Amino acid sequence: MESRITELEIKISYAEDMIDELNRTVYRQQQQIDFLARELNTLRQQVQSAAPATTRSLLDEIPPHY
Repeated sequence: MESRITELEIKISYAEDMIDELNRTVYRQQQQIDFLARELNTLRQQVQSAAPATTRSLLDEIPPHY
């Protein structure tokens, strides 16, 4: 009976270690997702600010040879 309890305690210890490692992994991944989301928003803002305010039609353009 004592050996069975010891085996269960060992298994619980390994399971707790694995859960802790998984929690750290999920936390790091969430930090990276948050960082990438902020970067994406920054890039979107840069693209929007660099885009011309009005869209021009190619029909309104004068060809270079005129």
